[in-house]
Amino acid sequence: MKHFLRALMQFFLFLYCALLWRTLKFVMRKVTGRCELQRICHNNKPGARRTLKIESSLKFSKSELLQTAVSAQLDSVEKIIDDIITLKNINPDANPQLGVSLQASLFQIVGYRSLVVEVERLRRESYDCENPKHEEMLLKLWKCLCPDTPLTGRISKQWCDIGFQGNDPKTDFRGMGILGLSNLLYYAEHDRANALQLLHDSQQPKSSKMSKAEWEKSQLDKAIGYSFAIVGINITDLAYRLLVGGALKTHLYNVAPEMPSIANFQQTFCYLMQEFHRFWMEEDPRDIMEFNRIRDKFHKMVLKLLRDPDTALCPHFSASDLHMITL
Repeated sequence: MKHFLRALMQFFLFLYCALLWRTLKFVMRKVTGRCELQRICHNNKPGARRTLKIESSLKFSKSELLQTAVSAQLDSVEKIIDDIITLKNINPDANPQLGVSLQASLFQIVGYRSLVVEVERLRRESYDCENPKHEEMLLKLWKCLCPDTPLTGRISKQWCDIGFQGNDPKTDFRGMGILGLSNLLYYAEHDRANALQLLHDSQQPKSSKMSKAEWEKSQLDKAIGYSFAIVGINITDLAYRLLVGGALKTHLYNVAPEMPSIANFQQTFCYLMQEFHRFWMEEDPRDIMEFNRIRDKFHKMVLKLLRDPDTALCPHFSASDLHMITL
């Protein structure tokens, strides 16, 4: 009985809030002469603040047309905007900027959804050693990270030098598929100096909490650092979960003026790699067994950052790397 009464109270509270909100929207329309979408576009600069509010307004509208706008296809965006303007009885000549603002935000909303599909496709694509493209990507990763060291063979203990677990890296891509390799290669190609520095740092023992005997042992097995490639695959998983969970909308709506792309996602991965390394060093773990704890703590910190609608997770590319990105 107690649970029934509580559920009933919550239901009536929801109805009351919904009625109050609709009443407020009606009053604001009469006072300002603008509908909610017009007010959002007028009062918010381009970026996450505006697009998140537009997305919410469309999603929770009582109009089916507005509700379906958030799941529109790219080629139908312009028609949907015309339909919204007609539905809301807005004079497009008197409000020329409204269509432009709505189009930019809808492109971001549609683009984010398309990006989730593309990233999911890459994640589900297993590494195939019979696929020449996959093999080429893997060998290119080695050349980027170890330019002065020839690879003795496709199956080699040398892969452990860049942080894979065994002689054949393909076994490490099981969880994230080709997405993990794509992200690592993007990082190595577009932010090479930083990637090489992180690889070097990850191989160094953290001696601040070790006895002399522990430090000498770490020189042999490198157990106190972390495995660069394996961490990259873990950070790919983190970026993937942020994307599909919607948390990355804040960042991507701020950095992509229209449709977020796979390059935007990979640049986000670069940022997360840089910041995780910094976070790892600040946490100063005793050994690799603390990795899961630090990763979870880092994940929570990033989620907290993304709650701020002005957040943009931008990696620190060098001028030459930025030039490569624009080519």
